[in-house]
Amino acid sequence: MGGPGAGDGAAPPEALAVLFARALRRAGLEPPLGSVVAFVQAIGEVGIGRDALYWAGRATLVHRPEDIEVYDLAFAAFWTGEARVAERAAGGDEVAVAFDDAEDDDDDGGEGAGEDVERPDVPVLEVRWSDVEVLRDKDFATCTVAELEEARRLMGDLRLAGSLRRSRRWQRSHGRSPRLDLRRTVRHALRAQGETVRRAHLEHGERRRRLVLLADVSGSMEAYSRVLLRFVHAAVVGRTKVEAFAIGTRLTRLTRELRTHDPDAALDRAGGAVQDWSGGTRLGEALKEFNDAWGMRGTARGAIVVILSDGWDRGDPALLAEQMERLHRVAHRVVWVNPLKASEGYAPLAQGMAAALPFVDHFVEGHSLASLEQLAEVITT
Repeated sequence: MGGPGAGDGAAPPEALAVLFARALRRAGLEPPLGSVVAFVQAIGEVGIGRDALYWAGRATLVHRPEDIEVYDLAFAAFWTGEARVAERAAGGDEVAVAFDDAEDDDDDGGEGAGEDVERPDVPVLEVRWSDVEVLRDKDFATCTVAELEEARRLMGDLRLAGSLRRSRRWQRSHGRSPRLDLRRTVRHALRAQGETVRRAHLEHGERRRRLVLLADVSGSMEAYSRVLLRFVHAAVVGRTKVEAFAIGTRLTRLTRELRTHDPDAALDRAGGAVQDWSGGTRLGEALKEFNDAWGMRGTARGAIVVILSDGWDRGDPALLAEQMERLHRVAHRVVWVNPLKASEGYAPLAQGMAAALPFVDHFVEGHSLASLEQLAEVITT
């Protein structure tokens, strides 16, 4: 088969799927991200033969009968190496398609779409694919070592501002509030010969809520624990009022170890501090230790508490439910991040997850960069 996937330097199937989805969008179709992901999965099942690709794409990317004709034209242009594809909006106008890699900005001598570029009457569409875009939705458990390193690097760009709460401190109000600022009001009156012409008011200020992160580092979380700990590190160094803990068979505070801005040094120090890394899981006992030593004493009061765990627990589920209820009473919100939630057919049947879920305000995924970006939005709002 000709086209952009042919040759020794062919792009991986995930990249070709993203390329093809972009070509479809420029041709007039609008396949959603979920359909593109389904197309990638279908390619993994059926292979990259011409007929298999055609029907995999048609089954996942085409949702209306009237779109089949445009899909056929785009498929022929993309996968067989033809130079033009008809745009629906242009009523049959020709468009030259030039395929390129997002990181390949070197001069290639004008090869590829050269013949069509020389025609001034034909608009040129340059289609690029990005490693980052493919990586955003890739499960951490299936990433290569290089992809995990790139994911950890990209996590440094995440910003977890956190929601605001009303402070007990009073500050100057620019509007009218019930509380009068007597000092400023008197000063204004003295400047007006004793007449109270201008009144000043006070209002409560706002402060960011404390963020508490508890990361499961047990053996069942081995595929995700280090990369999720990098997310925790980004939160600790990215803002103030953050506390970080590791949970397994015991509780380990990691806030001090993660304060350094060097992510590799921070993770090494955290790994050295955790004595039960990749061990068993006793979530109920670890949460009880947190509630007794930290949570009830103020760390969790009014805070956003994020638990990053798959919910697999060897301890007593009744104890976990009791401690989750205690935590939920004092926290502003409890967010549970479970990387297994994205798995097809997943149900929270593990005894730990089932015991904790009634006391969780937000139950979210945590298997990819995209899911962690959504988690950042949940924390911020």
